[in-house]
Amino acid sequence: MRVVTSALTAVLLAPLTMLAQGSQPYSVDTVQSKVEINVYKEGLFKAFGHDHLIATKQLAGQVQFDPEKIDQSKVRLKFPTKSITVIDPGESEKDRRDVQATMEGEKVLDVAKFPEISFTSSSVSAVKKTPGGWELTLSGNLNLHGVEKQVSFPLRVRAEAGELRGVGEISLLQSDYGITPVKVGGGAVKVKDKLKIAFIVVAQKQN
Repeated sequence: MRVVTSALTAVLLAPLTMLAQGSQPYSVDTVQSKVEINVYKEGLFKAFGHDHLIATKQLAGQVQFDPEKIDQSKVRLKFPTKSITVIDPGESEKDRRDVQATMEGEKVLDVAKFPEISFTSSSVSAVKKTPGGWELTLSGNLNLHGVEKQVSFPLRVRAEAGELRGVGEISLLQSDYGITPVKVGGGAVKVKDKLKIAFIVVAQKQN
């Protein structure tokens, strides 16, 4: 009787065991992950302005990943708006400080009112196996400047030795999130509404 009971229990628990083994939790590696945002200029006198490169390396979050069921994977990411830093290589320290102050102020990110930017995935589609991993489309809700919108973007994913690496790029309109692009000189020089965001997300398997 004990043998029969044990066998029956094993059969009933087998699907749960397989699920637990297949879907693995990962934590985002803050040291290796980063987000870079390119802001471009436009306007009649755009030659007198310059493009901006800003970035953060304080990305945090979790990933639920199953290599056998990629379309069931889930991602949650976030980073503090205060962590976004103006890089602008080749510009003076004073110029970087001025841009930083404008970016953090009420007219742009308003970091005092909106301290965090977050993304929560809702679906994974168009999965394609590649020699190095997978190519897919990740969709989800991006919360920026107090506005939440659905976004989708292509992502390249690699998994090896307990580590996940996702590389992607997305373009956004500032105005979609209630941000008015900065302009000076009555609009003679201003930044474009569209931003290009490139990111590398590295996550380590949890024990």
